Amino acid sequence: MTDLPPDPVVPCAWLAERLDAPDVRVIDATWFMPNDPRDAKALYAERRIPGATFFDIDEIADTGSDLPHMLPAPEKFASRMKKRGVGDGTRVVVYDSHGLFSAARVWWTFRVMGHEDVVVLDGGFPAWERGGYPIETGPPPQRMERHFTPRVRNDLVRDLADMRRAVAEGRTPIFDARPAPRFRGEAAEPRAGLRSGHMPGARNVPSGVLVDENGSLKSAEELSRLFDQAGADVSQNAICTCGSGVTAAIIALALARLGRWDAAIYDGSWAEWGSRDDTPIETGA
Repeated sequence: MTDLPPDPVVPCAWLAERLDAPDVRVIDATWFMPNDPRDAKALYAERRIPGATFFDIDEIADTGSDLPHMLPAPEKFASRMKKRGVGDGTRVVVYDSHGLFSAARVWWTFRVMGHEDVVVLDGGFPAWERGGYPIETGPPPQRMERHFTPRVRNDLVRDLADMRRAVAEGRTPIFDARPAPRFRGEAAEPRAGLRSGHMPGARNVPSGVLVDENGSLKSAEELSRLFDQAGADVSQNAICTCGSGVTAAIIALALARLGRWDAAIYDGSWAEWGSRDDTPIETGA
């Protein structure tokens, strides 16, 4: 595994050269917003990168929580990965059908569970298809089970109590990945019952601006400029947030490209903060 690139994102050609390697596991992490009628699992069953297994973000989660797709217990994650043939010593490559969207969340989840040998496929399935690489159809493959040892990294996760402190103290940068109208409180949240606005002191870094028109993560130079424009200080360990903890991971992925691998994510994100009447909210830019 010495040729694992230092960047958190790899091109399709990189994966194509290693697709048949015994230690490589490819994961389809496609996920759609609740108001999107498309079925991610059905799309996976129809067409996928050869050998890929499906990661259901809503099922490999704490399904007992009232909040959407919260992190699963380590035991549940390990069990689900074992059944998919993803275990200790495997190199994980995650993609989605958007280009770059939900794959970042699964990349972060693996890191939270202590598995650092994980990267995101740049441009995802659309880039793979455009490149003319092989596409698998028919019944998905069955992998031999493989033991997965979780080693939870709590430093990469923030909960409500952590966020209350961060907002009150005002010392830790908070980057919000939601679109600007939602951040400013000018547009309603897609989930019912949530207030509009943002956490006091947060900076708006919409996840969509970090990705180009082909679904690829922008260059380090472009990312640095975008963070600067947003007034987002990347010299410190930041907390990333969004609507439900999915697109916040795109910010974390971008920060990793800039060498900041220590960014944490507020797992409950606005689905939690915006649903309460005892959390401070600001509107405007």
